[in-house]
Amino acid sequence: MAVRRVMPVIRSEAVGESREFYGLLGFEEVMDLGWISTLASPDVPTAQVSLMTQDRTAPVTPDFSVEVDDVDAVHAAVLAGGAEIVHPLQDEAWGVRRFFVRDPNGRVVNVVSHRR
Repeated sequence: MAVRRVMPVIRSEAVGESREFYGLLGFEEVMDLGWISTLASPDVPTAQVSLMTQDRTAPVTPDFSVEVDDVDAVHAAVLAGGAEIVHPLQDEAWGVRRFFVRDPNGRVVNVVSHRR
């Protein structure tokens, strides 16, 4: 299992203003689904931040995302470790497979892989 990127998810009701602010830091929008917008560095595309009004297919908004190369293997490891699954492993319409897990600090982690 390999981690590909880690990305903070900022819950925001001011997505436009936040997009402008992070643009001042050099980020550019790379994805906009209406309820989530992802901004990335043009020079280091894995340096990203997401702005989310609320998650449209899950019961909670995650605190951050971890993209892995094998989400099914990570899901199995998390289950074996006894962690709380907050949102089940599932395929999403925008081309990812993901689940949410709660860390020991109460933070919700969106663990995700892009489907090929």
